[in-house]
Formats: sequence, C-alpha cells, structure tokens
Amino acid sequence: MTFREQVRTWLAAHLVGEFAPLVGTGGPGREHEHVGLRTAWEQELGRGGWIGLGWPTEVGGRGASIEDQVAFHEEYAQAGGPARIGHIGEQLAGPTLIAFGSQEQQDRFLPGILAGTELWCQGYSEPGAGSDLAAVRTRAVLQDDGWHVTGQKVWTSLAHLADWCFVIARTEDGSERHRGLSFLLVPMDQPGIEVRPIVQLTGTSEFNEVFFDDALTGADNVVGARGDGWRVAMGLLAFERGISTLGQQVGFTREYDEVLELARRNGTFPDFEDQLVDAWAGLQVLKHQALRTLDSDAAASTGVEANVNKLLWAPWHQQLGELAMAVAGPAALLVDRELTPLQNLFLFTRSDTIYGGSNEVQRNVIAERRWKLPRDRP
Repeated sequence: MTFREQVRTWLAAHLVGEFAPLVGTGGPGREHEHVGLRTAWEQELGRGGWIGLGWPTEVGGRGASIEDQVAFHEEYAQAGGPARIGHIGEQLAGPTLIAFGSQEQQDRFLPGILAGTELWCQGYSEPGAGSDLAAVRTRAVLQDDGWHVTGQKVWTSLAHLADWCFVIARTEDGSERHRGLSFLLVPMDQPGIEVRPIVQLTGTSEFNEVFFDDALTGADNVVGARGDGWRVAMGLLAFERGISTLGQQVGFTREYDEVLELARRNGTFPDFEDQLVDAWAGLQVLKHQALRTLDSDAAASTGVEANVNKLLWAPWHQQLGELAMAVAGPAALLVDRELTPLQNLFLFTRSDTIYGGSNEVQRNVIAERRWKLPRDRP
C-alpha cells in the first residue's frame, strides 16, 4: 500500500462516527466551529501518527518526504478534513524548537504537540509593531524565579484556546530594533495573562489581544541565546511561509470546490466559467510555489521565496471571496441567523493582504533582498 493509500484509508476509517460533523469545518473566519471536537480530532491524529510528518524521526516525527507530505495534505483536503486547531504548534513552534531549542526544551514540548494535547499561539504582533516586528515593546526581565513578561500582543490567533505562547520580547536594556530581543515560551494559564477577543467582520473572534502583566515563565524557557531572538523569530517565519503553506492548501482547495459546486448548483457556471478556470489555475500556481519554497536550493538562491508566497496567495484568496459572492448572486446579501461559509470567506479575506506582513511590506522585502534596491527613506 502506498503512503497516499494509507492516508486515504485512515481518513475514511476515522473521519466518521463522532468525527463525521467535522467534515469541511473550521478555518479562517470559522475557527469557532466544533472547537471541542476538533481538539479531540487533533489527538486522534496524534494517536494515528499524522502529526509531525516531516519532523525527523529522532524527535518523534515520521521523517516523511516532501512528496508524502503533499500527498497527505491533498488526501486530507479531498476527505474534507477539518482545519487543524493545532497547526501553530505542529508547523511553527515544533520546527522552531527542533532547529533552535535545547534538548531539554525538545523533550518537554515536542511530545505534547505530537500528541495533540498542548496547543500554541504566536506572540509576535503588537500595537505599533505589526509588519515591523523589530519595533516590539513587550519587555521581559530575568529575576530569581524566572522571566517576568510585561506588554501587549495583538492579532493572536487562537490565544483563547492555547496552552502556551511563544513570545518575542525585549530583554536587554537600551536595545533597539532587532537587537536585544529574546524568544520566550510562556504558559497561558496564569494570573498575569488576560486574553481579550477581537470581534471580526464575520462576527467571530479567533483573533485576540493578549495582555502580559508581570506574567512568569521559567528561566530556561528562552529558545536560543538570550538577546538572539530575532534570529529565532526569522527562522520561525521561514517555517510559517514554507512547510505550513502545504496545510494552507487544504483550506484553499476546499473553498474553491465550494464555489465551483455552488456555480454548478445554481446554474451560474456558464456565466463565471472563465473566472472559475482562472481561480483553478491560480490555485495550481500557489501549490507549485509552495513546493518551490520547500526546495532548499531555490529558497537559498533568492532568500525571498516565502515573501513571494504570501504576495501570491493573499490577493488570490481575496479574489476567490469576491468570486464566491458573484456566483451566489443576490443570495450573497442574505443572512439567515449566521453567515454561510462563503460569506465568511468573503468577509475574512478582506484582511489577507494585511496580516502576516502586508503586501506592501512583502514587495519591499523582495525589492531589497532580491533586487538589491535601496531601502525606503525613514
């Protein structure tokens, strides 16, 4: 049995019964759907050995090839697998700990991610320090009992569900910009942390503000050297825009299929055939660009493959939302108690070209790093 057949067979046997309601659920603007059951599904994936496919075997992963990882994500999308509630741990925190963490940190945190029992969130953006990550003002002071963290993070996905947060904080007095930052691992369940949901256009709240008021974490919960957090943070962003984009294709494929099915069902396919074909072609471009990003030779040749990725998928996803509303016609304006998945798609994608680094920032990075153009004047 091929690896692809193993994936298909396992999903067919497990995405049924109590997990059947999860088919096609979750994702941007829909993270509120079946939270408890999707958490249980994460643990089911862990028991099946489907978390950490690409992680090295020596840390508990399966050491799967890129081809096998692509096969998994394609089969997962085809089966209607729910959006992963543990993706920040598996695709961001885990690979970062493998690359930069100590043996003790790997032993402590990787098993919980692999088992789907510990969830993570990302403490990067702040008010005034969104795309400009080097402007962070959250501070951490090392005392006898550990790191004391004070500050604010914003747009923190799934912080209300997370057990841990990796936090970029300024730890060196008098430091500026990317110098003097450290990458800390902070437990979320403590009196010094307050999570406030941010209500989105969709009416849901998967993003949050997180306030740290003398929050505490262990002295050994700094990844890499103290003050070297910028290097670790940039390493994590490479994972975010690299291997994690394979999982992103699951949601994109599902959303496209929903738009296509709606066009066929309501008879508008002939009117939108060209746009639907263009959207399908764009989806193939995104897939192959994601694979190119994972090619170490290609990535090393320009250093901006991840930025190109973001600049490609963000407007494509926005346009898919707009196409969904056009295909739906006048019905797109009607809401019966709650938004439909495609209405969610349209509203949520308004933010795609801003979060995770705006399109303008991506263009600047590409211009400066690839084409060696001068930086913008201050």
